[in-house]
Amino acid sequence: MSDEPAVNAEDVSALDSELLAANVVRAVGVTKTYHLGGEVIRALRGVTLSIKRGEYVSIMGPSGSGKSTFFNMVGGLDKPNDGHVFIDEVDIASLDTFELAWLRCHKIGYIFQTFNLIPVQSALENVMLPMLFAGIPEADAQDKAAGLLNDVGLGHRMLNKPPQLSGGQQQRVAVARALANDPAIILADEPTGNLDVRTGEEIIDILSKLKEEKGVTVITATHDHKMLSASDRVIYVVDGQIDRVQKREDLNITVGTIEEEGHEEK
Repeated sequence: MSDEPAVNAEDVSALDSELLAANVVRAVGVTKTYHLGGEVIRALRGVTLSIKRGEYVSIMGPSGSGKSTFFNMVGGLDKPNDGHVFIDEVDIASLDTFELAWLRCHKIGYIFQTFNLIPVQSALENVMLPMLFAGIPEADAQDKAAGLLNDVGLGHRMLNKPPQLSGGQQQRVAVARALANDPAIILADEPTGNLDVRTGEEIIDILSKLKEEKGVTVITATHDHKMLSASDRVIYVVDGQIDRVQKREDLNITVGTIEEEGHEEK
């Protein structure tokens, strides 16, 4: 007769639910193939990865490695040929057009390298836009947008239009817009790519505070090594596959270089 305690089925179910809830993104065997003329391009080759709620993750890799394709999969901007991507345990490939639009609007905030602001609208109006799409009353959207712009240090520029703002200020507007509907995930595609070093560091600091203070999951596709010091994990993608995953404490980061397991990148 075994001395091990009996396992309660309800306890197992609760444990499984807790483990699933810890992952806000889960990719299983994701493949993506493109056909260009007579050429077959295998952008992703069976990527499996989990990202925990509240993590700050940087995806790195050379051009053509597949990191942007994977990034688009997580954002629901593209669908895999095979495999599955789950957001809060919902398989996004199973969603219809309306459901996918709802998920993008409510679960994910996007930040782009080129800001993607509407130039004829003020900073306030740009931040309000996702909320209006979500059906929030205009007065409430305006109040919340003003608060978000204050949070990113642009309360004094909320009536200015993007052409009247610097690149760093425009990216701050983009961060505020990404937060409009309280998303679980911020997807940042080269968010410091068009910014000078100091301004880029300011954007990284804002993203870090979002992760620490609001529990937002931050996922960046980046070439910027400054981003790594803020990351909990760095995912290296090579030839459509995950080459390695490194925790922040395993990286030896110095100015201009990253040394890891005998590798040095300039």
